[in-house]
Amino acid sequence: MLAKRIIPCLDVKDGRVVKGVSFVNLRDAGDPVENALFYDKQGADELIFLDITASHEKRKIILDVVEKTAEDVFMPLTVGGGIKTLDDIRDLLKAGCDKVSINTTAVKDPHFISRAAEKFGSQCIVVAIDAKRVADNMSDATGEAWFDDPSLKDVILELPARGLTWAISTHGGRKMKLINAVAWAKKMEELGAGEFMLTSMDKDGTKDGYDIELTRTISETVSIPVIASGGAGNLEHLYSGLVDGKADAVLAASIFHFREYTVREAKVFLRAKGVPVRL
Repeated sequence: MLAKRIIPCLDVKDGRVVKGVSFVNLRDAGDPVENALFYDKQGADELIFLDITASHEKRKIILDVVEKTAEDVFMPLTVGGGIKTLDDIRDLLKAGCDKVSINTTAVKDPHFISRAAEKFGSQCIVVAIDAKRVADNMSDATGEAWFDDPSLKDVILELPARGLTWAISTHGGRKMKLINAVAWAKKMEELGAGEFMLTSMDKDGTKDGYDIELTRTISETVSIPVIASGGAGNLEHLYSGLVDGKADAVLAASIFHFREYTVREAKVFLRAKGVPVRL
């Protein structure tokens, strides 16, 4: 069995690590390079670096911060936020990251994932899915041309939804889209995604645990790795995400940023409960 991964996430705004609830009410959590070095020494398997306001503010990710982080960190680094073109991906890879995370641009142009995977390889294309449980009063501006693409019709979410369903959000959680998150994951895998970073918008920042139903549903639907994100508050939550949610990796932010637990403590705990991890 492949080892499960523990992945700290650095949400960055204006060059500082921040943490909030459902991507709002942000508070400072330190310097990104210092945080990255700390996690590297702790034995984190990977690090995810997200410029959380880049898409909303319609600007490119802060390459200099990425470069400084990559210079001193030797674990795999995934970077996301504001990626709009193949040149953006090339610039990030040249700056030192190993994988890129794409959300908003994938929704605007799903076939961008195919072009990116063909150009750079599926192994470095992570599709970020920010999913939220569906309410029947959800609204959406459905004017994007790609809705007319017959190959994408099966991802459209019809309301009222039948049973438990999740829609996706973009622009750092600021815009909801009537897209079925489970069907979207299947489509993104077909188009060349190599991995998913799956965040529950309902759970993000709450420290109440991951959305296990969401995580398990997506994990059982696709054959590529799924990173569970949103809601980790203690070590049991990490265990549940990996075992009950069937995720390949768990992402956590505040419990590591504010030193409630170390990555090593998390790994020792998980190994004691029979979860294969690298120590």
